Amino acid sequence: MTSFATEFLGCKVSMSDAQEIRERLAADGHAERPAAEAAVRVVNTCCVTAEAVAKSRKALRRASRTAERVVATGCAASLPGALEGLPSNITVLPRSSEVVADAVSEAVGPLGCVGGATPGFARTRAYVKIQDGCSFTCSYCVIPQVRGMSRSRTAEAVIRDARRRVAQGHRELVLTGVNLGCFRDRAAGFHLSGLLTAVAELEGLDRVRLSSIEINHLTDGLLEVMAGESRVAPHLHVPMQSGDAGVLQAMRRRYSAEGFLAKVSRARERVPGVSLTTDVIVGHPAEDEVAFERTLEAVRCAGFTRVHVFPYSPRPGTRDAADDPVPVAEKQRRSAELRALADRQAAAHRMTKLGRRELVLVEGDSGRGYAGDYTPFVVPGAPAGHLVEAIGVDVGPDAVVARLCA
Repeated sequence: MTSFATEFLGCKVSMSDAQEIRERLAADGHAERPAAEAAVRVVNTCCVTAEAVAKSRKALRRASRTAERVVATGCAASLPGALEGLPSNITVLPRSSEVVADAVSEAVGPLGCVGGATPGFARTRAYVKIQDGCSFTCSYCVIPQVRGMSRSRTAEAVIRDARRRVAQGHRELVLTGVNLGCFRDRAAGFHLSGLLTAVAELEGLDRVRLSSIEINHLTDGLLEVMAGESRVAPHLHVPMQSGDAGVLQAMRRRYSAEGFLAKVSRARERVPGVSLTTDVIVGHPAEDEVAFERTLEAVRCAGFTRVHVFPYSPRPGTRDAADDPVPVAEKQRRSAELRALADRQAAAHRMTKLGRRELVLVEGDSGRGYAGDYTPFVVPGAPAGHLVEAIGVDVGPDAVVARLCA
């Protein structure tokens, strides 16, 4: 028996992959331990930006100082050259998500006796991966290189995993994937809207939400499910990346700024109370000051309640790899301005929650959690892991403060 620990960097897909590795090692009979005590540490890495690669390398070096062996998996492990020059006790496994758990199992070593207890997700919400890879060719994105082309799990496998998570006590599930709207199970006749309906109807589940979806996949059918199924969270994370038509074209995004905003407006019309969040890249080679101002205006117009801001960094093997003309200081200035705008919009949204009853999934002993529309709440005294009804009484710097309803 070998003691092990797992960690991940990056997105919800990375978290899901790390969980699969964790479950496989436990099933093999290995013993999970705190990171500082583990003989083997598995780090599922990220490479979406240069900063993500740097953080992954730092995490691996840190792990190598306490563990006998470190196994590097995930996106950075599949990016040529990203993890070169690390300590000798680190093994890099460039494997697809479908086989990485098997590869890690082999690297750690088999046991004569297997069948350890299956560990649940360490978080209150559980993530169920339905799709992986991306067949699009955005000019800045390295993910198709390291994740491969789009492919979907079967609806049967997804629903089986969802039932398992509910049985483990998770009250909320998040359907996740690299390009979620590309999910297809043609043999079973499932698209994303049908899968969402099927998961929402599982006995014992309180809430299901989508992780991130491209604007072109916001179909009327999907919006109809979101509006009609009470267990589907009224929240959409829709990456915009830029609000300027020229930048979007240079990025090889498959929509216009005008079309994006029209789809967002339609989502608000069709799904009552929907909250919208997004990703934006600042400092792309095609972005000048005028283009950036258009992005600010698009963020205002869309009314996003949260914006994940990514300063552009060239990624190897992409169309934009050799192009990075915007100075670092200018990227930092634009990032700060956009984040300040997003913070103001988030604060205004939190104010609308005062005096309103919301169902909040409490995720920690502090009472912190999220409403259905992904607004952060703090409900003092609320039990962790429970869905509680609360009423907003104050607004803190980053969350609505609420009290339990009688």
